[in-house]
Amino acid sequence: MPNHIKAKVQRTLFDKMARLDELHEMGDPLARLDTVVDWAVFTPILSRLPKADPKGPGGRPSYEPGLMFKVMVIQNLYGLSDHQTEFQITDRMSFKRFLGLSDSDKAPDEKTIWAFREALNRAGLFEGLFAAFGRALESMGMIARKGQMIDASFVEVPRQRNSREENGLIQRGESPENWEQKPAKARQKDTDARWTRKHGRRYFGYKNHVKVDSKSKLITSYAVTDAAVHDSQALESLVEPGDPITFADSAYDGEPSRAMMEERGVEFKPIERAWRNRPLNGKQKRSNRARSRTRVRVEHVFATMVMSMRAAWNRCVGLARNASAIALTNLVYNMVRVEQIERLGLKRWRTA
Repeated sequence: MPNHIKAKVQRTLFDKMARLDELHEMGDPLARLDTVVDWAVFTPILSRLPKADPKGPGGRPSYEPGLMFKVMVIQNLYGLSDHQTEFQITDRMSFKRFLGLSDSDKAPDEKTIWAFREALNRAGLFEGLFAAFGRALESMGMIARKGQMIDASFVEVPRQRNSREENGLIQRGESPENWEQKPAKARQKDTDARWTRKHGRRYFGYKNHVKVDSKSKLITSYAVTDAAVHDSQALESLVEPGDPITFADSAYDGEPSRAMMEERGVEFKPIERAWRNRPLNGKQKRSNRARSRTRVRVEHVFATMVMSMRAAWNRCVGLARNASAIALTNLVYNMVRVEQIERLGLKRWRTA
């Protein structure tokens, strides 16, 4: 037998265990998540899902909501479509271990994954799942409450090929008559997303407005709007009375924002901007540099979402579905960030 051809060796159970251990040593992200996330905190929320009546006797038992929720986490963490999620769970040992599936267990198919996500969306549970994990973070002492940062990022969706007349009707909250005659076409049209322009680039979709703890870089609250909404317009829905000192970029600076923050008793430190015939003086420039050292940390949050989770683009259509997808992105980011804090020993703060 030539040296370059290896004889086939029959695999054993111990070979699989050795390979899983090897993956763990190499830094399996899902195995690391399992060490820090108490999945039981989501059980009360998932239990609110309506139970589907069986269509008849026999058939494969339905998957547990806890397992399907972990499928959602996999999908969001790796930026996978429903079809690719089914394929990768079938193909990858690390995914099966995370879900508690054996080699003989069939992975949830893409229609099951879609149906579970739709059920969560119809029941309005994504916000509750985010809040449940937020309470767990509070109990773990992960939210320092020594300061917070507010910012927004675009989440683009499939661009629409509408006529000028159709876009005019959509902006007035109306629906073109020919769409009503073609319901399949209408389902593919996103009438909630909006166009906007920033730094010479055009965006179509939505915005993820987040409030982030300045020490831990964990998201404590969020709001979802269409892309045309100005960043400062979401400030009121994010800030609560009693919040700690708040940092924001120059988009949030202005008398209405300052008045609202003062009314709620929150110390506000936005990046000050120059106006026509009113350039910044030396004191303001020094203050901006000092504030930027804290405010810039919020960019790390969006960088993780965009570069690691590929969350700058969503496949879904409509505000409700995109709000759910963005809520899940914020939740999975928090899971990843907590694991990072624990693994690297970054928690050096006391809660306020």
